[in-house]
Amino acid sequence: MKQTIISFLALAALLLVPGRGESCTNLLISKGATKDGSVMVTYSADSHQLYGELYFKMANSFAPGSMLKIYEWDSGKYLGEIPQIGKTYTTVGNMNEHQVIITETTFGGLPLEDSTAIMDYGSLIYVTLQRAKTAREAIKIMTDFVKEYGYYSAGESFSIADKNEVWILEMIGKGVKMVNGKNANRGAVWVAARIPDGYISAHANHARITTFPLNDPENFLYAPDVISFARENGYYKGTDKDFSFSDTYAPLDFGSMRGCEARVWAAFNILGGGMINGKPYTDYEDYAMGHNAKNRLPLYIKPAQKLTVKMVADVMRDHYEGTALDMTKDAGAGGHALPYRWRPMGFKVDGVSYTNERAIATQQTGFWLLGQARNWLPDEVGGIFWFGVDDAATSALTPIYSSSLRVPECFRVGNGDMLTYSPTSAFWLFNRVTNFAYLLYDRVAPEIRKVGDKHEIDAIERTAAIDEAAMMLYKESPQKAREFLTDYSVNTAQELFAKWDKLDKYLLVKFMDGNIKKQDANGCFIDNGYGKNIPPMPSQPGYSEMWKRTVKESAGERLMAK
Repeated sequence: MKQTIISFLALAALLLVPGRGESCTNLLISKGATKDGSVMVTYSADSHQLYGELYFKMANSFAPGSMLKIYEWDSGKYLGEIPQIGKTYTTVGNMNEHQVIITETTFGGLPLEDSTAIMDYGSLIYVTLQRAKTAREAIKIMTDFVKEYGYYSAGESFSIADKNEVWILEMIGKGVKMVNGKNANRGAVWVAARIPDGYISAHANHARITTFPLNDPENFLYAPDVISFARENGYYKGTDKDFSFSDTYAPLDFGSMRGCEARVWAAFNILGGGMINGKPYTDYEDYAMGHNAKNRLPLYIKPAQKLTVKMVADVMRDHYEGTALDMTKDAGAGGHALPYRWRPMGFKVDGVSYTNERAIATQQTGFWLLGQARNWLPDEVGGIFWFGVDDAATSALTPIYSSSLRVPECFRVGNGDMLTYSPTSAFWLFNRVTNFAYLLYDRVAPEIRKVGDKHEIDAIERTAAIDEAAMMLYKESPQKAREFLTDYSVNTAQELFAKWDKLDKYLLVKFMDGNIKKQDANGCFIDNGYGKNIPPMPSQPGYSEMWKRTVKESAGERLMAK
């Protein structure tokens, strides 16, 4: 039975079956690891079915006895209802007005879902954001929820942060054991670890907490039955001190290392400056490639230098460049160094199974973000929710202050969906530009990055001035500060939309039909000198050398020019 479960997990992790909670990546950055002392959490919501939009809920008051209907985030399925609280907080995406940030990645683990439960992982995130003022409070709310109402989803790693701390909470259900018409196993087992100040962590669809101290509530919290439940059900037979949450509830296999933990390895390599806690990142290469489960990555590392918003955001754009898993180095990259492979990840040739890589940046991203919490500012000014849609490598983040009173039209929920194109939706515009880039990646992607980098850098450099202006208004009225920051957030996002609309047209003109039109020193297209808007003969650089040799071997003498 256990071998069957592990085989199932290996297949699922390798293929990364699409789903809103699956195939995501989180970075967790403590305040002592950043240049400005802010806490940061990143998240890429990667799914072939998820629409990129910015969820928004205004704070509200409710009468006693009010109930809240719960719908599964993945499917929209109605699960039940829970009592509503008297007053909720404003939430912008995965951050609330008190600078609490909650994100996730699904690790699956042992098949212990509870089909009788009410709370799924998405509801845990978004309902908790409406109720929690701190990360520790969020952990208590989430774990109380599943104790009372059950946990509907598979295993999940949550990143939970506030302006002072950042935690990983890992949770899995207890399955179904019906007694007198009720599930006697209702609830979940879980463990939470605080990332030490000055350190960073990451998780990417595999449980990362292994052993943990049982008497350190300042840094580790856990369900009272997290060990006893495993022992009673035959998942674990060792001593309490040797108990490993990940090894028990989500055993490692090839797929979880190669398709999941390799992304953590990539992030640690970049932020550790090529080192992982004093060792060269290549020392963990066999683990990332799925060959040595004993060479496990640490839960957290100290970065090589203090980090900025831009440095952290750029990690989310990684494709394993420069490592043994670099996807631009084989024929699958085509003639233009494309660092992506269309799904499914796994394939067979002559009965032998192979896998493509799953990097941090991926084509199926719905939205991605960097939540930034700053404890030296009041909550009305301190939280910035850097938000973007589609593939992180060819999109840009824009600042949305977490005290905002409304969201930009280009990100608004209801402005288009996965089956409905909208010309005013950022998700559709960014997808159109990026899908064009996939055809000529080595030529088009650098052009996109220039525009995206400038938007991000300009916004980052403006932050101090925006904060200062907001603080002047805050002294007069916190509400006026919120209104000012809302206008700034909305206008900056719509400016990004306008830049991308211009970029969309520019790229088509420049690279149409695989050609490259000539430009002057100012970037303007030039004509052939006769004043008829007819361009000179465009450049035609063709394909990469690797592509040429691969085609030559495949075609044999058929293409030989004699």
